[in-house]
Amino acid sequence: MLTVQDFIYDLEGEQRAVFEYLDELISGFPEMESKIRYRVPFYFRKSWICYLNPKKKGGMELCFLRANELADAGGILNFKDRTQVAGIEISSLKDIPEEGLREILMEAILLDETIPYRSKRSGK
Repeated sequence: MLTVQDFIYDLEGEQRAVFEYLDELISGFPEMESKIRYRVPFYFRKSWICYLNPKKKGGMELCFLRANELADAGGILNFKDRTQVAGIEISSLKDIPEEGLREILMEAILLDETIPYRSKRSGK
């Protein structure tokens, strides 16, 4: 079974450095767990909080699954054509919006702790 560390180890160069940094940052929050789902690293506590999505031409996107419920005070999340999931595209370590990213992570964790996720599909 592929682990998140195996996944990151298979990456190269700057992409690996970005993934290693973000994995360490996200996994550093209390009770945060990670697993490979849909062939990418997902991070969760009570429900899925975010995932790291590699881009074919390098870099990656850190996506938040309940982004439509986050304030995103720094305006760093990009929904593209999505209604619920939004992300931050990062191509190198210097591109990481450190302060805004930490705020969004803390807000997403607080949301996960205080408001149970209800699937729009099943009505649960």
